[in-house]
Amino acid sequence: MESDQAPSELEQLTLALLHSRGEVERLREREQLISTLLGSVNAVLWAFDWDSQQIIYVSPAYEQVFGRSAALLLADYNEWRNSIYPDDMEYAAQSLADVFAKGAMETREYRIIRADGQIRWLSDKCFVSQYGEADRPLIVVGIAEDITEKKRLEGELHRLATVDVLTQSSNRRHFFECAEREFDLARQNGTPLAFLLLDVDDFKKINDTFGHQVGDQVLQRIAQCGASALRRADQFGRIGGEEFAAVLPGCDAQQARQIAERLQREVQRQAFSVEGKQFSVTISQGLTGMRPGDKDLDALYSRADAGMYTAKRQGKNQVVDA
Repeated sequence: MESDQAPSELEQLTLALLHSRGEVERLREREQLISTLLGSVNAVLWAFDWDSQQIIYVSPAYEQVFGRSAALLLADYNEWRNSIYPDDMEYAAQSLADVFAKGAMETREYRIIRADGQIRWLSDKCFVSQYGEADRPLIVVGIAEDITEKKRLEGELHRLATVDVLTQSSNRRHFFECAEREFDLARQNGTPLAFLLLDVDDFKKINDTFGHQVGDQVLQRIAQCGASALRRADQFGRIGGEEFAAVLPGCDAQQARQIAERLQREVQRQAFSVEGKQFSVTISQGLTGMRPGDKDLDALYSRADAGMYTAKRQGKNQVVDA
């Protein structure tokens, strides 16, 4: 016969304790699961109390990505600030402050210096999780991911797209893109611009006599001469076979002539030796400057090209103004 007597207080307390233990166990299992998941994520999850300027949470990946102690970071936010690459410090600080105006920052990328000295790139997205009220702190949360390999691949793709593989100078497409940009800036600002075209004298004879491998070495040396003779702001590139070009922003006729002659001397100083045979190389150059009637870069290219072929006809190894 079933009893309809209500549970005693002791029975009620026992049931409550059992229920509580079950809840605690479920919470413990959930916490363990979350901890396992966070530990397996190869990105740094973080939470920042803006008012106290303190990191209040950082995931286990922090120590792997930053190579620094999470305990030290939680004790002092400067641990994060001090890890940022000096040139990127201002940007990282400003972009974090901007999150309050925008609500989120999806494209924060900056470099850090690990404790072991390695420089790594981070993509650090963040957003405001909780806006400050009278009794609630202002919390910003984010996720920082190591994108160093991605940056390396991007840099390699850019290099392959813009650099001549043999000489490591600008390739034809990239050179003319830069030259067009410099031409537009010069015309817009009313500043001088010079254009230089050069060709290696008797290059076919070098190839036929010493082989294409030696010819390649000659081209590489010409590119090195260009890098050393020109200024930092100048653009230099290989635009075909044994033909190179340079655009010289801010250069009047006299300055451009000095640069061209310096390049001429640099090339003349180069000495080559193949199986005991010594030889040197020379270049023929056509030089011109931008004129009021020039509407595009083609005008400068045509005059420099004509000047270069005049130099060839006049005996090579010289600079001809066009």
